[in-house]
Amino acid sequence: MKVPFFVAICLLFVFASCSEYQRVLRKDDVAKKYAMADSLYRLGKYKKSLKLMEQIVPAYRGKPQAERLMFIYANTYYELEDFYLAGYQFERFTQAYPQSDSAEVAAFKSAKSFYELSPRYSLDQKETDKGLEKLQEFINQYPNSAKRPHANELVAELRYKLEKKQFEVAKQYLRVEDYKAAIEAFDNFILDNPGSEFRAEAFFRRFESAYELAIVSIPSLVQERLLTAKGYYNNFTKYYKDTEFAAEAEKIMQDINARTVTTETEPTT
Repeated sequence: MKVPFFVAICLLFVFASCSEYQRVLRKDDVAKKYAMADSLYRLGKYKKSLKLMEQIVPAYRGKPQAERLMFIYANTYYELEDFYLAGYQFERFTQAYPQSDSAEVAAFKSAKSFYELSPRYSLDQKETDKGLEKLQEFINQYPNSAKRPHANELVAELRYKLEKKQFEVAKQYLRVEDYKAAIEAFDNFILDNPGSEFRAEAFFRRFESAYELAIVSIPSLVQERLLTAKGYYNNFTKYYKDTEFAAEAEKIMQDINARTVTTETEPTT
């Protein structure tokens, strides 16, 4: 079977290119490595380009080509979605070249790399905190940047994730019937997150937790804790009486009133 002429030419070109790449990779000619790394980077062949850059980055420190090399080195990690190294290398770039024309882009991509490392809300949120810190640093440093709206969107996403984490921890205390811990956790959530979309439910769940704590308490503590629950109900209705939790809150409150009246009308001995 004959290979078409055009296909044969393409195959020869590919083999020749691969062979040339391997030769440059093995040799000690730093200039050729730089030229080929730059060419491969422009073509989007990041893995091959990275292998060459890893060999020459130390040799170019302090030289005129270092600024561009360090930027594309960091951006190669970014394009390959190795966000841990991308964030680190972009951070190094901004520290080494704060006056560079690429400093703003590098600062944003460094911050976004840490954003990309943020895990789902149920896991440890150390990387989320780091991402928020870096994004806020970018916003503060470049307040007029065209990338600021996008940075603000990323900040909002990460803050939502932290809110979700804190809120779900509080709900878990309620689910496992650790009502004291639930009340404290919902208290902290309400204080920490004044604009959260979970705030209405947090007010309601705090009230629910206080009610549950009251009805499982020893008799001498029931009335005091029912009064505390009433206070939480009043706080809920003050701000969120028209929410989806209102009907359930009212039902609980009717039971609290019934329990309070029953106790108050019992004959004393």
